[in-house]
Amino acid sequence: MRQITHFIAGKPLVHGDRTGEVFDPNTGAVQASVQFGTARSVDHAVAAARKAFPEWSATNPQRRARVMFAFKALVEREMDALALMLSQEHGKVIADSKGDIQRGLDVIEFACGVPHLLKGEYTEGAGPGIDVYSMRQPLGVCAGITPFNFPAMIPMWMFGVAIACGNTFVLKPSEKDPTVPVRLAELMMEAGAPAGVLNVVQGDKDVVDAILTHPDIRAVSFVGSSDIAQYVYATGTAHGKRVQAMGGAKNHGIVLPDADFDQVVKDLVGSAFGSAGERCMALPVAVAVGKGTAEQLIERLEPEMARMKVGVSTDPDAAYGPVVTDVHRKKIESYIQMGVDEGATLRVDGRGFKLQGYEQGFFIGPTLFDHVKPAMKSYQEEIFGPVLQIMRTDSFEEAVALPTNHQYGNGVAIFTRNGRAAREFASQVQVGMVGINVPIPVPVAYHTFGGWKRSAFGDVNQHGPEGVRFYTKIKTITARWPEGGGEESSFVIPTMK
Repeated sequence: MRQITHFIAGKPLVHGDRTGEVFDPNTGAVQASVQFGTARSVDHAVAAARKAFPEWSATNPQRRARVMFAFKALVEREMDALALMLSQEHGKVIADSKGDIQRGLDVIEFACGVPHLLKGEYTEGAGPGIDVYSMRQPLGVCAGITPFNFPAMIPMWMFGVAIACGNTFVLKPSEKDPTVPVRLAELMMEAGAPAGVLNVVQGDKDVVDAILTHPDIRAVSFVGSSDIAQYVYATGTAHGKRVQAMGGAKNHGIVLPDADFDQVVKDLVGSAFGSAGERCMALPVAVAVGKGTAEQLIERLEPEMARMKVGVSTDPDAAYGPVVTDVHRKKIESYIQMGVDEGATLRVDGRGFKLQGYEQGFFIGPTLFDHVKPAMKSYQEEIFGPVLQIMRTDSFEEAVALPTNHQYGNGVAIFTRNGRAAREFASQVQVGMVGINVPIPVPVAYHTFGGWKRSAFGDVNQHGPEGVRFYTKIKTITARWPEGGGEESSFVIPTMK
């Protein structure tokens, strides 16, 4: 059986007595084992990163950018192989895996501009013969802890910006689909990064805790569930680290009566069921505003869902594939039963879905609920599966209040032809990322990604200018070159008169 190891100091490393199973979600079979590291494994990775840091941080930004350019080209060369590798462990269809990789490459492209991004500020003549300037410098060894749902994109969001800024990096990927991150580290070395600049340590909570408490790790970036994000933020900051921790989501799509319903239905189906709903930017809640809006949606949604094909991840005609594990499938099905028990109307039931020839695969069909209420636990919590819930409100104000009052505040969308309503919505809603007739409002790489409330812990978002700020520290220099002769001692705080 294939064994997935750590990647430390530029080579595979076998370390740790425990292993985990890596499944093929399409067949349900175990396809590989992954090593679970220990605190000592993290020590090895951090030591390699520390050793690489002086040379890498002293490398001029343009040369670091050239490594990013080369890495981008290598990932593009390997796109087909990486996408297949990703789909075989995660379950998402090949086209979606390529999208996963490409969205990561978008951030790598942004990081290629690091010489411009690291420029400081300069003031000539801030005082008599005094100039003031600033510079951005790397932090040192940084770390990333990434989830199973985007095993290429989210690691590249993290290490791309961090490494371009001159840091070295330790990545702890999900143990559910750990192969692609190791391949990315190999390609980073092939691109010209010295050994130790990017290291991968496989594992579970033991490795996470070792990262959060390690005295030589300066910053930690995390994406996962909100409870774990809060734990990561609290533990990391308590140990003196800079932490950004992105959590869960329950994104709403507000549908006004004047919306283009044919387009809205296509947007809802794609955003709710794409990648089997295993996205923090999925759109699992449709809020129908006004009389008759829900009926118009359902009338179009049900036949559109019936036409969707659920298939193996290599099927080019499949809308989505299996979910990542059988445990996760059972969790999704428990939420569907919860919705039924709470009194929501189950219009389409995806439980019990079996794909001929792949009966042991982790498949679940698309599911549709109507008459979902704010007090229902199945609405309050993140399901993270192919489940779409419809809520009904009488007014625009009620609709805005739903995402505003929810515990999560990651993304939200409004569907309307009314520019004034859209503008008012974008201004009022208490959510970090807003789409106007855009169902999945993930910002482009040169902007920044981050939610509000329990969707994000920490003050600095991912990638874009915020990512550069997260992975660097500012140093400000005040310089004077006196002509000679000396001055009298001054015992008051300097001022510029």
